[in-house]
Amino acid sequence: MDRYLVRDIELSPSAIAREFTRADLVFYGVDHRGPSYEALVFLNAPDATLDTPLDVEAGFAGSFVIFGHGGCFGDVGHCEVPAAPRDPFDSRPPHGLTPQTKMVDITEAFRHPRCAGQALTVNVVPLVPHADGAKQDDVLFFTGLRLLTYR
Repeated sequence: MDRYLVRDIELSPSAIAREFTRADLVFYGVDHRGPSYEALVFLNAPDATLDTPLDVEAGFAGSFVIFGHGGCFGDVGHCEVPAAPRDPFDSRPPHGLTPQTKMVDITEAFRHPRCAGQALTVNVVPLVPHADGAKQDDVLFFTGLRLLTYR
């Protein structure tokens, strides 16, 4: 998707009351089979794009970077991540294309008055580097998103 937008994430009572010391957005199952990119995260800025200023006033909360695999160039099955659970005593590293978990510290942006209220909108804009500058592109795929706050 060239932009991921989720509206109306319900906030916990402690998040609404601003009773936290840190806030993180956790992205689960991030696919990195394609190109490298940076994912810009905006809060309560549903219209943010690659041209939106990267400051808290504009809703910018942080980013994460994916060093992409760039496609599969191996033999048949080379790039298939095993679906079966691994043996707990298997000491080999996981398959190189195992989906990643990315965490973004959004504390400063989440404390901003634009995020006061009962719900939160998250807008993620993925930027792929090109010779003539970064372009918004359809490269972001993940399986879950979680807002964590810590007291």
